[in-house]
Amino acid sequence: MNPDSRLALFPQTRKASFIRRLNRFVIECLIDGTVATVHLPNPGRLWELLFPGRTIYLSENRDESRKTRYTAVAVEREGTPIFLHTHKTNTVVRWLLERGVIPELENAKVVKSEASVGHSRFDFLLSNNDRPLFLEVKSCTLFGKTIAMFPDAVTARGRKHLRELAELSRQGTPAAVIFLVHWPHARYFLPDYHTDFDFARTFIESRNDVMMKAIAVEWSHDLSLDSHIRELEFPWDLIDREARNSGSYIIILNIREDTNISIGKLGMIHFSKGFYLYVGSARRHLTQRIQRHLRKRKNFFWHIDYLRNHADQFTALPIRSSDPLEHELAEALSTISHWHIPGFGSSDCSCETHLFGMHDNPLDNLQFIDILLDFRINRLEKELP
Repeated sequence: MNPDSRLALFPQTRKASFIRRLNRFVIECLIDGTVATVHLPNPGRLWELLFPGRTIYLSENRDESRKTRYTAVAVEREGTPIFLHTHKTNTVVRWLLERGVIPELENAKVVKSEASVGHSRFDFLLSNNDRPLFLEVKSCTLFGKTIAMFPDAVTARGRKHLRELAELSRQGTPAAVIFLVHWPHARYFLPDYHTDFDFARTFIESRNDVMMKAIAVEWSHDLSLDSHIRELEFPWDLIDREARNSGSYIIILNIREDTNISIGKLGMIHFSKGFYLYVGSARRHLTQRIQRHLRKRKNFFWHIDYLRNHADQFTALPIRSSDPLEHELAEALSTISHWHIPGFGSSDCSCETHLFGMHDNPLDNLQFIDILLDFRINRLEKELP
């Protein structure tokens, strides 16, 4: 194969073993038996990718002024390298554009990078069939088996870009967004309405104004890329049906010390220190229900209201769905929990409980993340051809 037919952004990499994430941009890895801090150029949550023992691909920093010697550029999932370096995503898309492999943009030429118009700035200004076209690029590392979603964290910036691109298009200047999906098995693309409902609604509202492309690529184990891509489908009927403000949710709370808490009519209950997972649902106004749970000052109504005020940490995970999933979700969590509180949150159903305990943070537990992926993403596959 002609070397020019492959893109190698990091000709020399070495492998390490992931230990933990220290903050948004720093992780710890085990390199040849030594623990080292490594720069992570990716602000996403990456809950589905970063687990202890996972193989991390590192690029050595030549700049001696850098605080870290290495930069994490990819992580393996199921034996496949998943590209992490978001700053290099534009380089990848530009390389694909120059090879004319992106449908509807085969004849596009890059006129300018970081192109400004008014108060906005976009990744590229293209000339497409002799017409200007503004292009924004997004890196996607959230996926199940064959479905990819974006974003994996709330992105006000991403929503702003979509609104501005749509407005440009309505004013007569074509606009496009490319979601670069780093998972070769992906077939479909959806906005992640679970994580960022506002982005998803903007995505839906912009579909007739903005050219949207979701492109899957495959990185080799030498971390090189060829120009073979797959364009993913947007299942709009499914998106319209599922991206609603209703469904189920998981609330994760951390109780740092053993304590006794009075829980409404359940009375005084002993809670061992650890993490607690509460399952709830809202047929309407799911976002508002979760926001209510977040507040400490309120009239107590649900069992979770009493527990909330004793928690040091609080994480809410919506699972938006047109189907009632609350009881299935509780059953799934019961299979991985270490204990449960009988009768908590289940007084109006046949479930034994809707509150489960775990010794460690479930977000670091692969079984929990697999359950979250199944309920948020993989269960949708049965709805697709």
